[in-house]
Amino acid sequence: MKNNGAACSTCSGFKRKLKLKFMKKVLLSAAILIAACISAQAQFSLGIKGGVNFSKINTDNLSSSTRTGYQAGIFTRFGSALYLQPELYLSGTGGDFHSNDNSVSGNAHFTNLNVPVLIGHSFGAKNLNFRVMAGPVYTSILSKNLSQSLQDAYADFGHYKSSTLGFQAGAGVDIGAITADLRYEGGLTKINSDFGQRQNLFALSIGFKIL
Repeated sequence: MKNNGAACSTCSGFKRKLKLKFMKKVLLSAAILIAACISAQAQFSLGIKGGVNFSKINTDNLSSSTRTGYQAGIFTRFGSALYLQPELYLSGTGGDFHSNDNSVSGNAHFTNLNVPVLIGHSFGAKNLNFRVMAGPVYTSILSKNLSQSLQDAYADFGHYKSSTLGFQAGAGVDIGAITADLRYEGGLTKINSDFGQRQNLFALSIGFKIL
């Protein structure tokens, strides 16, 4: 009787293990199937982009004007009508300055690595659609150059931060694989707290989807 009881206990444990393994396989298969369905539904694009920007640095002490720069990099897009668009690109930005009596003038120039993460909505036909988008952008300042005249006149004017946080908002159009965007970028953080310097810009870019 004891042997029969032990045998039954062993069989019961074996059945539980088989059932557990079966349930794990079912759950894993279901997870893979769900992931495949989501991937099939979601559209993915990868592309290159480049363009020009017109940047300006607002400051408390000097008058400022716009400076023409560039941007070049890559973008990805996840989704269709509602989409997420992370980007990575290099840009050249800055600003021109002059004192109110024009006794001091100069400029600042930055080379940046920009990482915007935008949420957008598109509408229209497959090969011709219009988009609106907005989201935060992180900017890492890779190099900076300030005119010597400004450094001589204002000792702390060039104490720029190594990174800033901002936002972008704009609109765009897709014509087949070609994309075009017009955006405004505003600074959420100052690039120099001593003089209240905050950078903003308008950017016009053209892109091409390679995937």
